[in-house]
Amino acid sequence: MSDTATPDPEMLRQILEPLLEDFTYWFNRSQKLLSNERITFLTEPEQQSLLERVENAIKEVSATIALFRATGHQIGVDMATMKPWHKLLMECQGVGMRYYRNQST
Repeated sequence: MSDTATPDPEMLRQILEPLLEDFTYWFNRSQKLLSNERITFLTEPEQQSLLERVENAIKEVSATIALFRATGHQIGVDMATMKPWHKLLMECQGVGMRYYRNQST
């Protein structure tokens, strides 16, 4: 009988690796926008706070990727860890969409 509690490293790699890469990509895009542009519908402290949260998330995701790879893809990531990343990503997406919509008018 197999131990169903033991994660399959290949399955984890196929599912988790692209997800972590997506977080990295989108957080880096958000960081670039927030660092290089003045978002006029945010106060400067709000923009700075959002940038700091994005930079912190980039560090967290990078550390997670490093651990994931160092363990041979044998660890998962708790949903409680990813939920704030997802929430932050949705917040950044909203800011980005509004910023680019305002730029086009």
